[in-house]
Amino acid sequence: MNKKYVVRLTEHEREQIEKLLRRDRAHARKLLYGRILLKADADGPDRWTDERIAEALEVSTSTVARQRQRFCEDGLEVALMPKKPGRPRRRVLDGRAEAHLIALSCSKAPQGRERWSMRLLADRMVEMGYVDELSHETVRRTLKKTASSPISNASG
Repeated sequence: MNKKYVVRLTEHEREQIEKLLRRDRAHARKLLYGRILLKADADGPDRWTDERIAEALEVSTSTVARQRQRFCEDGLEVALMPKKPGRPRRRVLDGRAEAHLIALSCSKAPQGRERWSMRLLADRMVEMGYVDELSHETVRRTLKKTASSPISNASG
């Protein structure tokens, strides 16, 4: 099977990876990615298949393929660096909306209720037009990081 991304390390890149592996004082994933690239080098002495690399280094074949792709598209330095996990999250509540949420949670509960629920607070924030949509979980996380709740013993 022809691979779309073929790793061809230069002599300098190979020496750089081998030096990194000999030093053995780097992030574990950086060492793993270096080993993957050495084994995947088409011009190198090993020329292992993705399956054999995955089995030997105890990773999935998609990890090996992803590292080959990162090397071919972005170069050695990027391919050796571990990616940051997760996706960037946009803030639902800015500072002003958070302040309104805290003030609302400290206000008197609606008629027929003893206290505010997270869902009630979320619905009221949408009704008041501070946000287009808001989940009760976002309300919980926002209120958790403040000590301004009426039931809190801490005062800041």
